[in-house]
Amino acid sequence: MSVIFWVSAIWLSYTLARYTSYISGSLAFSFSFYISFLLIYYVKSKTSVSVTHKEKYINKIDEKLVKEIQEQISVLFETRKIYTNPDLTLSILAKELNIRPQLLSQFINDNLKKSFTQFINEYRIDEAKRLLKENTQFKIDTVGFESGFNSSSTFYSSFKKITGMTPSNYQKDNLYS
Repeated sequence: MSVIFWVSAIWLSYTLARYTSYISGSLAFSFSFYISFLLIYYVKSKTSVSVTHKEKYINKIDEKLVKEIQEQISVLFETRKIYTNPDLTLSILAKELNIRPQLLSQFINDNLKKSFTQFINEYRIDEAKRLLKENTQFKIDTVGFESGFNSSSTFYSSFKKITGMTPSNYQKDNLYS
């Protein structure tokens, strides 16, 4: 719309003025083009800022459902130790709990304030700590695989991140206690 307005203004200036320089026409067009470009950029940047403040989840999970999900996870993790499955995904866990993956993701993010990976890794590290205390004959890599990790490097980095020490240091500290 602004381009049509400025082109019309330039055309009028050429037809109504007695002496018109070609330079003034190109300057007027350039000015109108840059003003139009800046207006469009300003409007787009203003709308993109409002989009970034969007809530991740529209509806909150009610307290009754939160407790049910917590109980189901506790029972599933204690009885079957499903977290030791190295191929465990959010979808697989949701299927085991008989809930939608989106609901499980929302539960973990909003109520536990964690990501799915962090949530599962904490259980795996607890299992690894138990194995390191009880089975001193296991190699540390074996403990990682038994706990559900796919690789030694992931096990070592997750263990250190959660406990603040390496698995071997943890095992040494707990040998004598």
